[in-house]
Amino acid sequence: MKLIKRQSYLDRLHNVRGTPDIKIIVGVRRGGKSKLLEAFKELLSSESGVNIIYIDLSDLANEGLLEYHALNDYVLSNTKDGVENVLMVDEVQECRGFERTINSLHNSGKYDIYLTGSNAFLLSSDLATLFTGRQIEIPVYPFSFSEFLTYHSGDSDRETMLDRYLVEGGLAGSYVYRNETDRVAYIREVFETILTRDLVQKFKLAEPTVLRYLAEYLMDNVANLTSPHKASVQLAQNKVTTNHVTAANYIDHLRHAFLFHAVKRYDVRGKKYLATNEKYYLSDLGFRYAVLGRRNMDYGRACENLVYLELRRRGYDVYIGKVQDLEIDFIAMRGSEKFYVQVSDNITAQETFARELAPFAKIRDAYPRMLIARTRNPETDFEGVRIVNLADWLSGEGGNLQ
Repeated sequence: MKLIKRQSYLDRLHNVRGTPDIKIIVGVRRGGKSKLLEAFKELLSSESGVNIIYIDLSDLANEGLLEYHALNDYVLSNTKDGVENVLMVDEVQECRGFERTINSLHNSGKYDIYLTGSNAFLLSSDLATLFTGRQIEIPVYPFSFSEFLTYHSGDSDRETMLDRYLVEGGLAGSYVYRNETDRVAYIREVFETILTRDLVQKFKLAEPTVLRYLAEYLMDNVANLTSPHKASVQLAQNKVTTNHVTAANYIDHLRHAFLFHAVKRYDVRGKKYLATNEKYYLSDLGFRYAVLGRRNMDYGRACENLVYLELRRRGYDVYIGKVQDLEIDFIAMRGSEKFYVQVSDNITAQETFARELAPFAKIRDAYPRMLIARTRNPETDFEGVRIVNLADWLSGEGGNLQ
């Protein structure tokens, strides 16, 4: 498979290098965690004064390290004095009792520690228990549109490539397949593994059918306000009986496996978070097409999903905005920076354009506003609102892109 340099993630790892935390690379299955750790290892290997202890526990050659005492002894025997010792363990969950070794090595203060592992054992809900709050998560997402373009360099024009990306998604392991049937089968298999191994088997879930229907329901309703109650009602209409408590628990499982992201709502005028209803965004749109096909494809909501993920990649905290009776697709915040975003597939019709701009007119502060749409035209300004072409914004071109 063709490899590309994921510079933003390497920069993120560099930024936390040497901090007194266990760095854990997390993200959806097959999102590129192991490849990123390998790339970071290669980057550090060119530096002097660094001793890298790299262990891939999925490698049969390391079978003898699949017990925590053996793993501990191996690390100690490969530690050097007078240099920076960097410990990298890929697929750490393969070692029985791995957390005891990692916590002990961390307590010694001698190691800069980086881990990856299966989501069945390193779910975000487990990390605080395993490492008692001494860890930092480095989220890794499937390929962005910019990375998709780099991988497929020269294939076609940017707008055509965005059409492909909306369907194919960013799971790079699927790109090696020459026909759509095999590519879709690969993504579907990743989805099945998340449900079965990462969730049903780990948590001994009693209602796997409910989990599957909930995953499909959330896929079909990305960017729509929803709730466990609403989901349970919809499932009941499809002859799948559950209740809002089970639905809430299973949705949490899907989130902790990094398959979905939940986004809270924020009242711009009242300056408070709203407890009712959230939006859910899929970690990669490739899952939606592979599992549901093209039925009910709403490209406006798909575009919104892409913008949400890209904002997260760029380090923003993201919320859904409410201003009086209208909704703002996103409020993006990063440090002292804040801006409002509306997303649309097509704003050619004047009534659509006016509807997308309407929430901005009700905001009383002076933070920037941006409408991202598939205009296929250069950026423009309309009464202080930046109108930006989606493909340009996603690819990182077109001036100040927030």
